[in-house]
Amino acid sequence: MTIAELHSFHGDGVILVADRWEPQAGDVRGTVLLLHGGGQTRHSWQRTGNRLAQSGWRAYAVDLRGHGDSEWVADGDYSIAAHARDVHAVASSLPEPPVLVGASLGGMASLTALAATPELARGLVLVDITPQAEPDGLKKIHSFMSSGVAGFDTLEDALAAVIAYNPHRKRAPRIEGLRKNLRHRDGRWYWHWDPRIIKSRENSPEMAQAREEHARSAASRIQVPTLLIRGSQSDVVSDDGVQDLLELIPTARHFDVGGAGHMVGGDDNDVLTEGLTAFLDELG
Repeated sequence: MTIAELHSFHGDGVILVADRWEPQAGDVRGTVLLLHGGGQTRHSWQRTGNRLAQSGWRAYAVDLRGHGDSEWVADGDYSIAAHARDVHAVASSLPEPPVLVGASLGGMASLTALAATPELARGLVLVDITPQAEPDGLKKIHSFMSSGVAGFDTLEDALAAVIAYNPHRKRAPRIEGLRKNLRHRDGRWYWHWDPRIIKSRENSPEMAQAREEHARSAASRIQVPTLLIRGSQSDVVSDDGVQDLLELIPTARHFDVGGAGHMVGGDDNDVLTEGLTAFLDELG
């Protein structure tokens, strides 16, 4: 097993914390930048980062602004555009264009950044997110995140909330893994992200149409090889959403992870990583 090293990047006026995995032997085949979804942290990519290093890839898993150990921003700007500026800053600081791999929010930030700067990355992987996202699924995510702002009495309560959000998950999350995404203060457990993320009007369900229009425009400018990994039980990405993305990005293809919902990496990390490494193998 490859041990991750702690690393930091300068985003757009914010310090971002990351884990880095280096291949143990042979030439480095390239760099992969792993970006989590809203309300998650870099720890959601731990198994993927380790396996990528074993396959010869240098991997960075980054805490997005306002998440995990990265800085919270004074102005409260957690828009997709702000995250995209961070992605641009991080990717452009690397010695070579990386492959951008983004789940949900991380995927939209990657898509937006790459559309603005086509030479920023050599490939794009979107994990269960497309410009045409399902309103009910987005509302469910927003509701879940909002429900945890007041914190939890115990870790068991937080675990119960996660299970209730995704009752069909084949492998229930473990409390020890969940602990990495929570912080204990004043006798309660709180998710380790800035509550202003969901209070921002730009991130509200009411702004979904505007976000879709911006994302569709961005997708139409993507020219690099692109892969969409969708959970077969996703309530965020529909068949129509998949087809729309494939039409917007002629270089794109997709595959479904059977039995997985929106949180694909947590539901079936092995299948996700296998599909990702196969895509990277084709890139060379």
